[in-house]
Amino acid sequence: MCGIVGYVGGREAAPVLLDGLRRLEYRGYDSAGLAVLEEDGSMAVRKRAGKLEELARAIEGAWPKGNIGIGHTRWATHGRPTDANAHPVADCTGQVLVVHNGIIENYRPLKESLQGRGHRFQTETDTEVIAHLVEEGLGRGLPLAQATRQAVSCLQGANAVLVMARHCPQGLVAARLGNAGGVVVGLGEGECLVASDLPALLPYTRRVLFLSGGEMAEITREGACLSTLAGEPVSRQAVEVPYDPLSVAKGPYKHFMLKEIMEQPECVLDTLRGRVDFEGMRVELEDVHLSPEVLSRLRRVVLVGMGTSYHAALVGRHYMEAIARLPAEAENASEFRYRDPLVGPETLVVAVTQSGETVDTLAAMEEARRKGCALAAVCNVIGSQASRMADAVVYTRCGLEVGVCSTKTFTASLVVLYLLACYLAQARGVQPPEALSSLLSPLARLPYLLGEVTERAGEYERLAHTFYRYSNFLYLGRGVQYPIALEGALKLKEVSYIHAEGYPAGEMKHGPIALIDQDMPVVAIAVRDPLYDKMRNNLEQVKAREGRLIVLASEGDEEMARLADYPLHVPDASPLLLPVLTAVPLQFFAYYIAVRRGCDVDQPRNLAKTVTVE
Repeated sequence: MCGIVGYVGGREAAPVLLDGLRRLEYRGYDSAGLAVLEEDGSMAVRKRAGKLEELARAIEGAWPKGNIGIGHTRWATHGRPTDANAHPVADCTGQVLVVHNGIIENYRPLKESLQGRGHRFQTETDTEVIAHLVEEGLGRGLPLAQATRQAVSCLQGANAVLVMARHCPQGLVAARLGNAGGVVVGLGEGECLVASDLPALLPYTRRVLFLSGGEMAEITREGACLSTLAGEPVSRQAVEVPYDPLSVAKGPYKHFMLKEIMEQPECVLDTLRGRVDFEGMRVELEDVHLSPEVLSRLRRVVLVGMGTSYHAALVGRHYMEAIARLPAEAENASEFRYRDPLVGPETLVVAVTQSGETVDTLAAMEEARRKGCALAAVCNVIGSQASRMADAVVYTRCGLEVGVCSTKTFTASLVVLYLLACYLAQARGVQPPEALSSLLSPLARLPYLLGEVTERAGEYERLAHTFYRYSNFLYLGRGVQYPIALEGALKLKEVSYIHAEGYPAGEMKHGPIALIDQDMPVVAIAVRDPLYDKMRNNLEQVKAREGRLIVLASEGDEEMARLADYPLHVPDASPLLLPVLTAVPLQFFAYYIAVRRGCDVDQPRNLAKTVTVE
């Protein structure tokens, strides 16, 4: 998660910026930098690859002098982690400086167009196009806010942007596009700050404004003026944040579970950072060190996990077969460990475990190790037991997940498994470059699409108010969406204590159809994928038996909207990536039903975050 900090006021800006960046170090990064508009009107830019201490040493004894500045900790997406690619990033004149969190999906055509107009690029980053676009607007005589508004309106994707210009010493401009990348403004006495998260602000003020997607803020020492990207004024009262760790961690949300559902666009963005080269269309997994000999002898993949991680493994099975072209199966870790599985050196065992400490999954890994398998782990906790046991580990990079029921670690695990499948395909040469490109390019848009899903929270809340009194639910899916039906049913059971079952829709006539009547709501995932027609036929059978049908369909699907009693929609995406999107409405649905029923959603009864005993 890139850290963004900005300051304008009466203090020296550089120490405030460095302090703010230190408070955001938990987000992870590979380079850091800051820029200060000095008293003589010059721009002082200091940036270094590596940890924040490298930057601190570089400016020790030579602090830039000035009262306005911006800072950044970067996790690379476009361009290697080098001094040059660290943020802030300038245009070729050095008049405009930008820090940025996100992926600019259309940066290639923007860059080519700017180069055609004479702009010279100095970094490998996508961020630099913003600086050049703002500089063009300033060159036409626009004020900084208007130049920034025009620039960010050209961008596609979910992005958070903070801009400073040499000719504008009185303030900064921040903008948020979509829901990946937070922007929060802190209002102090004669000073203003802006950051990507609360901890950077709280030593200076507790009065804050949160920007929503599609909004921007003009920030001066007197305060902040909010507007939409279309230029319409936004009136919003500042909120007072209690200065205690729990309130800071929750931010504006009532529960951690809701916060963590809403964080998924940014979590997926962080999962992708530095791992997909969108220029060369390659996957780079920093902690996967499987030798060519190991990779060449692989003939099979077995994925193991428990609970939500098992459901992620079921999706990963599809990825391994469709992308890596390896036969794959997914198993419950507690069953795998006891049945003397027929695995060996030709098998890659992938353990999916958010904590890395689940006892059954660790025992399954030990059994696989004993039989000579190669071991990989998909995990959220650095240094966990699973990550130490594995030959290869890919971290989900979600940060602390406080809610007992996994949400953001589930969707991030799906993305990691997709990347791992692409990596295996790439390393084993089973996908031609053009096919690999078509698999990787949709990932750039995924955080933005997730942001669109989270913006519809009100729809899921209204639906939950209709159904919270029911005692039983049936969830249906097919193919790669069947594990999402299982996960949706599990979430409802975990947080609302309502009985729910997930089934493959093709299995419905083999028993579950007997349950369907007006008192059995059926939640069906029927998006546009290769099994769409089959799924539609299954749902016709539900309707014929007067079942109450909640359908999660693709955007614009009028046929499913007519068939459903309660239609919900997700944006169109690659069929293999659609599970990342369809999981989120089911998380919201379970959350809002549980809240309506008065349940403790963050700590459901009888459950623990990490299961360390059998």
